[in-house]
Amino acid sequence: MASSAPPILPISTPQSTPTTTATSAESQPPIATPALRSFINRLSDQVRNGLAQRRPWSELADRSAFSKPESLSEAAQRIRKNYSYFRVNYLSLIAVVLAFSLFSNPGSLILLLGLLAAWIFLYLFRPSDPPLVLFGRTFSERETLGILVILSVIVVFLTNVGSVLISALLVGLGIVCAHGAFRVPEDLFLDEQEPAATGFLSFLGGAARNAAAAAAAAPAVTSRV
Repeated sequence: MASSAPPILPISTPQSTPTTTATSAESQPPIATPALRSFINRLSDQVRNGLAQRRPWSELADRSAFSKPESLSEAAQRIRKNYSYFRVNYLSLIAVVLAFSLFSNPGSLILLLGLLAAWIFLYLFRPSDPPLVLFGRTFSERETLGILVILSVIVVFLTNVGSVLISALLVGLGIVCAHGAFRVPEDLFLDEQEPAATGFLSFLGGAARNAAAAAAAAPAVTSRV
């Protein structure tokens, strides 16, 4: 007598879709790393290219080229011409004054860095999916933007961060205007050098646009640069 085959028991497969979705959601990085890396790389390259266009500091501090302007119109004309030629040097001086003011006020520096980190990690370079979850509550993009704007207003206007930044900018602009008014511009090189020095500040917009394009090309990541 032939032995009967054992009965085949039904096997049920567990529903893995929610687990897979949750796992994939948890595995997504909290920040669009390729977009941030591309933005930082392009920004650093553009800054180096811009600093390469600076004039010699010895030429900026040439004492033989200083004289008192005869009128306010002449001083304004000198400032305009000297700014066209020493644009990168002047911006570097203002940046140094800003950095010195912030390092002299570590509390303001910490608040400003915290605000910048909040914008970067919570909005600018954060993937739009999954939504932001803080303290057990889900925040939409509009709510996140509103909170960051309110936080920025509080940090800048209700603390000493705003006063530190404004005072540093005024001091830097004062130094630039004083140098530009008392230094006699040399018209021989201004005519040919002025058009070449007009695009230094364009590196921010160009780097931001390139980072946005790189983020749009990345699969399943949407960056809001």
